[in-house]
Amino acid sequence: MNKTFWEDKDFNVFQIDGLENRMDALIANVRPKFEDLGNHFSLYFSSVLGNEYFPHVAKHARRSVNPPKDSWVAFAPYKRGYKALPHFQIGLWGSHLFIIVAVIYEAPDKVPIAERLIKKKTVFNKLPNDFIISGDHMKQDATSIKDAKKEILVQLLTRLRDVKKGEFLVGRHISREDAVKLSEDQFLQLVEETFEQLIPIYKVMIN
Repeated sequence: MNKTFWEDKDFNVFQIDGLENRMDALIANVRPKFEDLGNHFSLYFSSVLGNEYFPHVAKHARRSVNPPKDSWVAFAPYKRGYKALPHFQIGLWGSHLFIIVAVIYEAPDKVPIAERLIKKKTVFNKLPNDFIISGDHMKQDATSIKDAKKEILVQLLTRLRDVKKGEFLVGRHISREDAVKLSEDQFLQLVEETFEQLIPIYKVMIN
């Protein structure tokens, strides 16, 4: 069996005290993996979506005091940034890894995106029950799509439309216990399968 892609030490980075010490460990242990994933899946998105996609590895450059609680690589068809666009992410919290598509509060087209998603909310019906949705990229909590398909899904999409700070994330969470058991091939396959299931939602987002 291949060596695993993620290790406990990758998740343990987020327990290290102090901005500088945590950033040093993040840069040494986790960032090279995000860069590898960035190269791999930017080619995947460019191939599947027919546009050039660029990886954006979180640098946490604006932080001066508080160490990051999570980190990620994001994908968007814009070289200079991703936050203003619907985007895909692979990332880690201390407790789990996430594979998502997101619209965050910086996106200027939040209102029409939310309206399209509300209108075509049946696109969520095809998602597996282990998928999650969330309304805040700064929090690690999420609701399973199984529990959210009725009221909560519409509530979050309505909030995305009506509230300036409204956000919407959908995808998959993998516990650290499960993540550290996956070989590199298994992990890449899981990510690709997850993105395949999210692409129809992304296509609604970008119209």
